[in-house]
Order: sequence, then structure tokens, then C-alpha cells
Amino acid sequence: MNEDVNINEKDGLMAIMNEKYKTMSKGQKLLARYTMENYPKVAFMTASKLGETVGVSESTVVRFANALGFSGYPKFQDALQELIKTKLTTVERVEMANRDYSSDSKILENVLKTDIDNIKETMDSLEQKSYEDAINLMISAKKVYVMGLRSSIYVAKYLGYYLNYILDDVVIIRMDMGEPIEQMMKLGPGDVLIAISFPRYSRKTIQVARFAKNRGAKVIALTDSNNAPTAKISDVVVTVRNNMVSFVDSLVPAFSVANALVIGVAMREKEDIMSYFNQLEAIWEKFEIYE
Repeated sequence: MNEDVNINEKDGLMAIMNEKYKTMSKGQKLLARYTMENYPKVAFMTASKLGETVGVSESTVVRFANALGFSGYPKFQDALQELIKTKLTTVERVEMANRDYSSDSKILENVLKTDIDNIKETMDSLEQKSYEDAINLMISAKKVYVMGLRSSIYVAKYLGYYLNYILDDVVIIRMDMGEPIEQMMKLGPGDVLIAISFPRYSRKTIQVARFAKNRGAKVIALTDSNNAPTAKISDVVVTVRNNMVSFVDSLVPAFSVANALVIGVAMREKEDIMSYFNQLEAIWEKFEIYE
């Protein structure tokens, strides 16, 4: 079985195809030319659909992926999707959405199906050990910092909000409170940073993760891939699949995993939080917080 190549730049993909082109069969050359000209489309085409479009057999498509260094077509497709998620501009994403969601009657169905598929793929790909390691780090931490920027801030706020009910010291890094690093000046060994980052990856989140590592803290990356920038500098990586290419980032799988992390921590701390919540309920009732 081939060891899958790692394509993280469009030029890298073109270089590999050009390098292998002379040794390809006639059908594989057709596939190479089509892929180079239409890689955003190819990333979301099945092997049979790509073969039909180019005029070759499905087996030729699989051999084409093998020739490029991938163990199969799905791995080739994953690499293309990763490339698209990290490199496409917002304008290019809008153009792709116009193509994929052109029918109003299908938008709701397609978006919901994609979210369901992403959650299923997350279940299949997320390692139980990574999930448990993340919970262990949070429970044993002196202080937990949670950070996410741009759309990821909403996952960070959700996760931090509920962790704050369970753990003694949780800080949500907020951009309206100054630079993130300024809010982490007391961070050090024994502390944990949860860095939430999805394509297109925020440079500042990566910088903060490096800062935390240099200060001796542990870093948990909640991100889409083990090859993501924050994953490479983290102690634990919790992966969330997100194959929706649109100008709107789908956060459904990320919220689902955040929910699972909160519940996992809560179940370990069940006795402590029961007393805490009993006190909270009394306060809520006294101040008529709820109807």
C-alpha cells in the first residue's frame, strides 16, 4: 500500500502531477489535465463521476490516485478537499456554493445531510484516546484557557461557558479584552490551552498555541486535521471533520464534540458539581432567573 503524500499547496500538487505525467497512461494523463484545471470540482466528485466526466473507467481513476502516491481515491480526494478548505478565498467559496447549492429546494436538504455526514465522519475518525486524554488534561489543569477566533469564537464561548460550571478556573480568551497573549501572562506549567481553529486557520491562534507551549503549558487542539497548524504543536489533537465548502463555516460537528468534552468532564466531576448546582438552583430561584 502506498504511503499517502501530503499536499498542502496547490503548486505542490501540480509539481507531483507534472513529475509523474510522462509515466502515466493515456487515461491517467486525461485525468491529470482535468484535475489541474478543475481541482475544486474534482475534490467533491466520486471516482465513478470523475471517470464518467473525463471518459475513463473508475479503475483508471483509482490507478491515477495510486500513481500520485495515494493508497486510494478517497485519500486523494481528502488531500484535495484539505487544499480547498485552506486555500480558497471567500469569493471562490461563494462561487462554489453557487454551483453546489443552486436550487433553493435542495439547499436545506443538502446542508443538513452534509452536517450529518460530517458528524458521522467525526465519530469514525476521532480517536477515543485523544478524547479521553483531552478530558484528563482539563480535569488536572490548574487553569484552563479556551481560545478561538473568527467563527471559532462561538465554539470557544460555548465550551468555556459550560466548563466554567464544572472546573475551578476557566478563562475564555476575548479579543475585546486586549491581546490574547496579554490575557495569558500568568499561564505556565500545569495550565492548559484549548486552541480551536478551522480553515482558513487564524494566524493569531497558532501564535498563541506556540506561546502556551513555550511557557510550559499543555495544548489541546480542536481542529479539522492532524495536519492542521495547531495540531502540529499540540499535546492532544481532537479532530472534527468539516467537508462543507462554503463562505459559511459549518460549526455543527465542532459544537457536538465540544458538547461531548463538557459531558465527559462533568461525568468525572459529578459529585462535586452536584453540590455546586444545588447552590446555583437556590440562587436562580431567589433571583427569579427563570420563569
